[in-house]
Amino acid sequence: MLETLDLTQKLKKSEYSALMPDLRVELRDHQQAVYAAGIQVVILFEGWEAAGKGDSIGTLVYPMDPRGFKVYTTHTPTEEECLRPYLWRFWTKLPAGGKFALLDRGWYRQRLEERVDGKIDRQGVMVAAGEIREFERQLSDEGVVLIKFWLQISKKEQKRRLANMQNDRYERWRLRQPGRKKSRDYQGCLEATEEVLALTNTANAPWNLVEAEDRNFRRVRVLQCVIASLRRVLTTGGIPLRVHGISAACASRMSQPVDPEPSHLAPTVRTGAAPNLLERVDLSKKLDRKEYEERLDPLQERLRELELECYHQRVAVVVVYEGWDAAGKGGNIKRLTQELDPRGYEVIPIAAPDATERGHHYLWRFWRQLPKAGHIAIFDRSWYGRVLVERVEGLAREAEWQRAYQEINEFERHLADWSAVIAKFWLHLSPEEQLRRFREREAMPHKRYKITEEDWRNRAKWNDYRVAVIEMIERTSTSYAPWTIVEAEDKLWARIRTLDILVKALEQRLKV
Repeated sequence: MLETLDLTQKLKKSEYSALMPDLRVELRDHQQAVYAAGIQVVILFEGWEAAGKGDSIGTLVYPMDPRGFKVYTTHTPTEEECLRPYLWRFWTKLPAGGKFALLDRGWYRQRLEERVDGKIDRQGVMVAAGEIREFERQLSDEGVVLIKFWLQISKKEQKRRLANMQNDRYERWRLRQPGRKKSRDYQGCLEATEEVLALTNTANAPWNLVEAEDRNFRRVRVLQCVIASLRRVLTTGGIPLRVHGISAACASRMSQPVDPEPSHLAPTVRTGAAPNLLERVDLSKKLDRKEYEERLDPLQERLRELELECYHQRVAVVVVYEGWDAAGKGGNIKRLTQELDPRGYEVIPIAAPDATERGHHYLWRFWRQLPKAGHIAIFDRSWYGRVLVERVEGLAREAEWQRAYQEINEFERHLADWSAVIAKFWLHLSPEEQLRRFREREAMPHKRYKITEEDWRNRAKWNDYRVAVIEMIERTSTSYAPWTIVEAEDKLWARIRTLDILVKALEQRLKV
């Protein structure tokens, strides 16, 4: 792939001067169109050391409005980044709608260096490439424009440029940066690069290989590739136009008035068919207060011990709570955290995404809130909103929520591969018990804030949500991130049940 490139290609100064003005004008126009359409653009520069990545980025941003882009340089991971999943630091750098992110090296750098240094073998490269392909596919499926460059120079040219950098007082500092290693074996790097490029050259995220020995040729080639990619997106309609990160169709639906009158009618419940996984749940399970208190203290004490052990072994824990309105998620979480060290956990309530979050991939806000290794994150509702409320309420197109099952499974597998423990609870109760709790909340002044018009609207759609919940559990309950359906008709039983499941999962993972 790389060895077939013609590195002798050059561009005369006169040709360069004739081409650049028009290219700059077109790029500036495309940037304005990207902003108007709310499209996210990520441009990644990889390549040999001294191949001209910095100069290429400088050439690219020169005609652009500086308010519309941000440039990142990928260095050796910091201590904070080492405590997160591998792709965490790149997810957090994704631009909002209408913005550009330019990366001087990115998610390929560390994996390539590990391969060259022998820290990962062929199997490790395959696993890493698979994770990267999933990441890039998720971005492109969501409408992100991803443009990848590999800048290629010969061994001889690299040696010449590195020598020049060493003798240039404005450039030599780059060769002395902390964490920088001496130049690796060129042939070994070439073989590792060919391997990784072949594994990650996909239809949705193809590599643009640039002959980078001649500066003028490289600059023009980079601009032409970026302009061609943006022109293709803007003229073919391949990316749906979005309004602040929400599809135009969804924005229209969201703007329609909602009948504020609550419905106290019982929801429609399916009858006459074979029992589904929710209907098979035994909601008669209960605990009396005495047994509850006898079991609660030992479980909470054990969970506190396991929290400390998670910190010592640097194991992250992700706990997900989903369930029917009034199923008792808040009280359940309170008992789970009651005896924990508050420095070791965080409860993350998930509401509707704000304007900034809507301008990103829907998983972006959850990647940003993942716990460090050794810490616990408890999500009160989660990324499953895409296949529940967004599906039922029409806030996501069918193609989006159908695609989300695979994206969620991949997301959770990345966490599991990072050695995180994932516990997911669906708190289940009957529509009759939910109605009783709703009315109880309305009657009690100190609980009245918990009942809203939205709760009544959701209840009226019980059957739609039931269908969505069943499909969610069936399609996203995996060996590495299984769902537990918790019988929540009795709150005391549900609290003990979730504590017991989490304690056992941590004991199994920590081997204590």
